Amino acid sequence: MLSTQYVPGAPNWLDLGVPDVDEAVAFYSEVFGWTFESLGPDAGGYGFFRLDGRTVAAIGPLVEEGARPAWTLYFHTPDADGTAKAVAAAGGTVLAEPMDVFTAGRLAAFTDPAGARFAVWQPGEVKGLEAVMEANALCWTELYTTDAATAKDFYSSVFSWQYQDLPMGEAGAYTIVVPAGVAASPAFGQGGIMQLPQEHLDRGSTSEWHPYFGVDDCDATAAAATERGATALIAPVDAEGVGRLAMFRDPYGAVFAVIKGEPPTS
Repeated sequence: MLSTQYVPGAPNWLDLGVPDVDEAVAFYSEVFGWTFESLGPDAGGYGFFRLDGRTVAAIGPLVEEGARPAWTLYFHTPDADGTAKAVAAAGGTVLAEPMDVFTAGRLAAFTDPAGARFAVWQPGEVKGLEAVMEANALCWTELYTTDAATAKDFYSSVFSWQYQDLPMGEAGAYTIVVPAGVAASPAFGQGGIMQLPQEHLDRGSTSEWHPYFGVDDCDATAAAATERGATALIAPVDAEGVGRLAMFRDPYGAVFAVIKGEPPTS
């Protein structure tokens, strides 16, 4: 379960890179009810999405030549420089060397051996997201990968993640990611890893991380997103023992998902 009491290897930040920040802000504000706070010209157009005054995500313009719009997940590290060395040693690629972001913290960006992008955040004055695990906030992270076995070895080496494999019949297994230092149980899961099926690979699917946002009504949120230009990759569907979920490509090409969890049973 995600928490704002961040431990090493846990998701602690999330941002969206897009060609037009104003248009993307309008889209996500209408879908999730977020407000936007720009950090001003010194931040190059970067700013925070807020929910009831608390930071739930961030957004900024694409600055890397050839980069495509995408959500980037950041994982907590107490030592960004050490993590960069661990990534390189485990077969990943360092896209952005560790750098200070004013006094907010220190970040670095990478790809894993299968090409999925991710980043790390070493907190300074900004500890991380201020709200998770509620409606219209981050509640899960997921890696679609072309090589699940290699991905699991890589992230275990870099973050000491633990795993629990859940059988999915003909689809194989869904791997629950559990941070180091807690019981290796799905109850403490922070995300999932799923091998891309062969038919997806044949269509050119590539490895990527994407966020899930909690919602009160999956179908209503799906309608709001598609009415405003998103493409449904997975139409609202019930997942046994999990809830009702949907996945989209936003109007700019970034992938995200939403989920309405099942109510607790007594």
